Amino acid sequence: MKALLLPLLALGVVAAFTLAADPASSPPLKVLMVTGGCCHDYENQKMILAEGLSARANVEFTVVHEEGPEGKKDKMHKISIYEKEDWAKGYDVVLHNECFGGVTDVEFVNRIAKAHHDGVPAVMLHCSTHSYRAAQTDEWRKCLGQTSMSHEKNRDLLVKNVAPEHPVMKGFPSEWLDKKDELYKNDKLWENFVPLAKAFGEDTQKDHFLVWVNSYGKSKVFGTTMGHNNETMSDPVFLDLVARGLLWSCGKLSEDGKPVAGYEAKQK
Repeated sequence: MKALLLPLLALGVVAAFTLAADPASSPPLKVLMVTGGCCHDYENQKMILAEGLSARANVEFTVVHEEGPEGKKDKMHKISIYEKEDWAKGYDVVLHNECFGGVTDVEFVNRIAKAHHDGVPAVMLHCSTHSYRAAQTDEWRKCLGQTSMSHEKNRDLLVKNVAPEHPVMKGFPSEWLDKKDELYKNDKLWENFVPLAKAFGEDTQKDHFLVWVNSYGKSKVFGTTMGHNNETMSDPVFLDLVARGLLWSCGKLSEDGKPVAGYEAKQK
């Protein structure tokens, strides 16, 4: 499989990753990946995710990558695609891998969440959980399924599977060492939050859930706060997990944790 990098829109950095078409199978899921912001290597992570997930599921990516003025990483930046009322129109799912915790514009944040409330599934990775936390609205937090305002220091995390029968966790080990990552603290779990995996907090001396699913309005949401560094993002266990979560959010994951027919990765 080859990933094609094509300019699409004047939105900062936008790219399309498309697998070769197979007329005998289902059309690929159209995935909008929104990425950029503070504190992470999004330039490489967008490629890791697009290529890794395309190797695991029948998906087609459009990537919107913005950092801020003059390309500087800026937690206050407001990604331009979100200025449109119908910003998610035409996509089957949105993958959020962004870090804009300083944004305070309530109308802007509510508009992002509204697309998901109205029915567009979401995949939430790592700092997306801390994005928009300065805004005085709970809609993004309800969309995520949890409120989190801080994380523990970067260290190895022993991740424990607490829902092995859930389709998203089929194939995930009972325990997995996530090297050099950040454990996000669960300050509040909203009513539709379903925990899938946890790790123990050294600061708080209690467990925090770092993989979950959620329902928000008409949409299904998969989330994980793992993925601070490229090593975690590149790990087959992580990519398998995110692929299952993405398919689950779109209703394309079987109970056995496998893609439904037509949504397996395309053959080379």
